Amino acid sequence: MILSALFIASLVVSNLIFQKFFHWDFFGLYTFEISVGILPYPVTFLITDIISEVYGKKKANQVVTTGIFASFFSLLIIYMSNAVPATDWSPVNNHLFQKVFGATAIAVFASMVAYLLAQYIDIQLFHFWKRLTKGKHLWIRNNFSTFFSQFVDTFSVLFLLCSFGKIDWSLFNGLLLSGFLFKVLIAILDTPFLYMAVYALRSIFDLEPAEELQLKEVLN
Repeated sequence: MILSALFIASLVVSNLIFQKFFHWDFFGLYTFEISVGILPYPVTFLITDIISEVYGKKKANQVVTTGIFASFFSLLIIYMSNAVPATDWSPVNNHLFQKVFGATAIAVFASMVAYLLAQYIDIQLFHFWKRLTKGKHLWIRNNFSTFFSQFVDTFSVLFLLCSFGKIDWSLFNGLLLSGFLFKVLIAILDTPFLYMAVYALRSIFDLEPAEELQLKEVLN
């Protein structure tokens, strides 16, 4: 439940804050220009990898599907909030609210298409590498599944946002490169956290390496 809550919170927040962009000079080697929405998003891939490793493919897919409902429900709330008129003394007036959250519908649609493609690909590739390595080398399935799925995610969401006119096409290549490289960097850096989380959960449930938890047995 904790992992699912972190997953859904990261997913929903990334859709709400995506309109702010920032730059980050990476030790003088490369300057990233990316949306702040990308900051919580890699957490979702880390969490699905943890769930895939410990709870199995079926549970990981269920969490991804739950995230879809959470995102659309948040969109409904935003629509309702935008529909009601602001008072004269409201710190956030109608125009400002529309400016900040007006593109959320497009963002959620673009994000959901990219999200579905990337997350399901990530889970499939994760278990492909798990079978190929016979449950060994967790870092391989974590990183190699994430690298490809993150490229699919970054390309898909930028393509849709540019197609709907929310981002200029001239920025596409730069944002694609920055977004993908940033996600790859985060995927590499989060590998130790994956190992720690998997080790902790396996210790709690007394699981052997590469063994997946059977929830029915726990509940019984």
